[in-house]
Parts: sequence; structure tokens; C-alpha cells
Amino acid sequence: MLNGHKVGLRAIEEQDLDQLLAWRNRPELRRYFREYRELNHHQQQLWFNSKVNNDPGTRMFSIVELGSGRLLGACGLCYIDWVNRSADFSIYLGADELYIDEVLAIDAARVMIRYAYDELALHRLWSEIYDFDEPKKAFFKTLGFQLDGRHRQTHWAEGAWHDSLFFGLLATDAAAAG
Repeated sequence: MLNGHKVGLRAIEEQDLDQLLAWRNRPELRRYFREYRELNHHQQQLWFNSKVNNDPGTRMFSIVELGSGRLLGACGLCYIDWVNRSADFSIYLGADELYIDEVLAIDAARVMIRYAYDELALHRLWSEIYDFDEPKKAFFKTLGFQLDGRHRQTHWAEGAWHDSLFFGLLATDAAAAG
């Protein structure tokens, strides 16, 4: 397990899947995800088998509370490009209806960033969010990510078009931030 101050990151286990699925299917959380529809158990199991267990370009973790081991959410690195040493950084908290907070999510993200740069020797982390995702905008700013760019009107949600925002963090940025 990778430990932070308050949370740990551990391998996603089969017993985590039902809870992770329930959180991903909550409309108030799903609005922030790329998945536009409710997922079923079969789709969740396919994701677990194909991506979590067998894709060398994916490293996903369960976020758990240190001490109790209570499942809090998930985070990981997707679309890892081993040649250019970059990856898509993904995170959410489902427990206690948090999504992103200023304590647990930040702690988990810092652990994931250390893992990406120190263990995997990646050079760049990036993330795509939608322009209405205010919690993640603040989250990325706190972590030192920079807005790298905007793709206009890429996402239809809640009766309107929304832009995709791309945030990035270089290994040198993370090292400078300490």
C-alpha cells in the first residue's frame, strides 16, 4: 500500500467494485466523469478485468482511510504513454458524498503524484475536466497543476455544450513545489 498522512492507496479488489459502481452511477458525481450513462455490473467487471488487471497503460488504486481501511474512492493513472512518460491522472471520492475535498483528495493525489514521478519515472501528468467542474479546478490549482489548454464545446451536459479543460503537472513542477 502507498501511504499518505490520512489515506492509503491500495490495489482495487473485487469486493470494492459494487461500491465504486454505486458511486460512479450517482448523477451528482457522474456529471463530472467521461461516462455519460449509468454503468451496470457487467461493464464494471469488464473495466476491472481489462483495465485494472490487464492493461499495462493503467494503474488504478482504491483510496482507503488509514487505520480503518474504509473505502473512500479511487484514483489512478490511465493512458500511460511509456515512450513520452505521461499519463492521465484520475481521482474521485465517493464516501460521505465528497467527490473532491481539501484534505483526503489532496493527500491521495500527493501520494499518486509521488508514485507517478518517483516509482514510474513519468515526466508529465495531465487531466481533462469540464469547465463546470469547480471542485477539480481548485484541486488542481492547490496541487500546482497548470491549465494547459481548452477544447471548446466538447461535452454535452445538462442542456448545454461545455469546454474540456486540460491541466498538466510536470515532474519538475512537482519537485519545485516540494
